[in-house]
Amino acid sequence: MNYGLQLYSVRDSLKQDYYATLKAVAALGYKMVETIRLENVTAEQVRAWCEELGLTVCGTHTGANALLPEMMEKTIADHQAMGCSLLIIPSHDLSTAAKIEEFAELVNRVQPILAQKGITLAFHNHTTEFYPNADGMIPFDEILKRTDMKIELDICLAYQGGQDSPALMEKLGGRLCAIHLKDGDSKGEGFPLGMGTAPVKACWEKAKEMQVPIVVESESLNPDGLSEARICMEYLKQLEG
Repeated sequence: MNYGLQLYSVRDSLKQDYYATLKAVAALGYKMVETIRLENVTAEQVRAWCEELGLTVCGTHTGANALLPEMMEKTIADHQAMGCSLLIIPSHDLSTAAKIEEFAELVNRVQPILAQKGITLAFHNHTTEFYPNADGMIPFDEILKRTDMKIELDICLAYQGGQDSPALMEKLGGRLCAIHLKDGDSKGEGFPLGMGTAPVKACWEKAKEMQVPIVVESESLNPDGLSEARICMEYLKQLEG
């Protein structure tokens, strides 16, 4: 199977040398990367490096502010330059009914514009979206009801938010565009794959069944990001037998 890596996992190395980090990620066996905010590197350079190293940019984590009118042209141009067709909003303040309404309006306004440019819009969950906000609304449910944007499900954060992650993947069906395969415990701690209590294997199996892209994320930098990325890939190879 081909796996992606969310580059936040290797943010320590990325700050030191972007190209060397991509090269190390490719050497570990990852075939895709999911980018975070570009700093000190252009979208064109990222694509050139990825093509050289046999990687593709499978998605970006891009804040909703990048979808405001004054930023949209650059946001679209960057995605096209990277050859990336998936823009994922990684988090947003949905703490009140008014903020949910504002977010849904933004999504429903920009989604057709992005689609015309070949870019799919998605949302990445954290734990808070599964709990009532100040107005008693469950933000995750409201996103599903008020928009038709895709979902990149972080299976560990969903688990830590009290969800049955494999069942939620099944429920999302065609709206599930990718998963973050991540491990951790019920207390909110994060670990490399295979070292926590999140339903990693069950979600891996469900993703295979649903033919959903798998993007690895391991955030704790213990002892460093590339070491965690290596441990995660070794675990995945064990699952494959």
